[in-house]
Amino acid sequence: MKIIALTLTAFVALLHLWFMVVEMFLWQHPIGLGMFGLTEEFARETAYMAKNQGLYNGFLVAGLLWGMIAKKRDVVIFFLLCVIVAGIYGAITVSPTIFVVQAVPALLALSFLILSKRST
Repeated sequence: MKIIALTLTAFVALLHLWFMVVEMFLWQHPIGLGMFGLTEEFARETAYMAKNQGLYNGFLVAGLLWGMIAKKRDVVIFFLLCVIVAGIYGAITVSPTIFVVQAVPALLALSFLILSKRST
């Protein structure tokens, strides 16, 4: 259970690292345009907001990695909960797909993390 929890948590961190890169550096690139279904004009007008959003994704990555490397379960739980809340909010305000892409992996990681503690 613990290995699955760590693997899923690392996957969540990698997802958010990818989101950070796209939002901060590839927002106006065909990758960003296609990933988010943006027009070039909209991407140009919102690039400054995407960079800020990307920075927050970077903080999520940093927190998850810190918790994993330092073996601080409570830190990992906190940052997984942050990802889950962001995924729920994004699903409500932007697109239900955000819940599937962002919150579901974090929910799975959190579930296995909790189960791994109970099985030891």
